[in-house]
Amino acid sequence: MPALTGLAWLLLCQSAGEALVRLLQLRLPGPVIGMLLLLGLLRWPAVRSGVAACADALLAHLSLLFVPVGVGVMTHLGVLSDYGLRLLLVLVLSTWIGLAMTAWVLRLLLHRHAAPAAFAGKDGT
Repeated sequence: MPALTGLAWLLLCQSAGEALVRLLQLRLPGPVIGMLLLLGLLRWPAVRSGVAACADALLAHLSLLFVPVGVGVMTHLGVLSDYGLRLLLVLVLSTWIGLAMTAWVLRLLLHRHAAPAAFAGKDGT
């Protein structure tokens, strides 16, 4: 039952995000707004425990979520054979760009965090 409660919270946050996007005409996707709402709601233990139970249930059956993707790939093998190399190139390049940007941001944040520590005294003050 806690997993269903968590699923209800997830769907409620997504629906609220969609409603806010349409009501306020925001340029962000509704699920992104819903995730931000969920982030705020996770401060309450009742919400946190329900969402954790739902996440555990979904992760336990994660392999089943790949079945529709596999069927979709098999039904569109013609498209994959036509555009396969281009798709592979885009996937590899976007992965590398994402990794490079993540490393750059991490380096920037670590540099900013280490700079004040360099000026600290020997006793850490």
